[in-house]
Amino acid sequence: MGTLSNTYVAVIDDESSICTSMSRLLRLSNFQPVCYSSAEAYLSDSKRPTFDCLLLDIRLEGMSGLDLFRRLSAQETHPPVIFITAHDDPKMRDEAEALGCAGFFRKTSPGAEIIEAIRRASSSGGEEGKEPAG
Repeated sequence: MGTLSNTYVAVIDDESSICTSMSRLLRLSNFQPVCYSSAEAYLSDSKRPTFDCLLLDIRLEGMSGLDLFRRLSAQETHPPVIFITAHDDPKMRDEAEALGCAGFFRKTSPGAEIIEAIRRASSSGGEEGKEPAG
């Protein structure tokens, strides 16, 4: 097995089975996943690493994924956000895309497509979100 890269991906989803399966997929793809069961848990983690990408459920208990994205978008820098959802509501998709998300997938989408979107988003440096390395 290859070594994990230093690309950190936050998985923010209130379904533990999704967190488990996405973490497994991310580790197999050489990413460093960190799971959070809510937007509030993510925001309150004072020891969280600097993430290269967020994999964010739209519908969460408490603060929604869209609300978290709006809050992050108000900051000067933030990692790219890719939404995953069990409910592909066109209105939510339009809003997420209008806010500038790096991707939007159903939870049933092929893992390879989600991984490719994470690679693209994190390698672009998340222009709207990250300062250049170096």
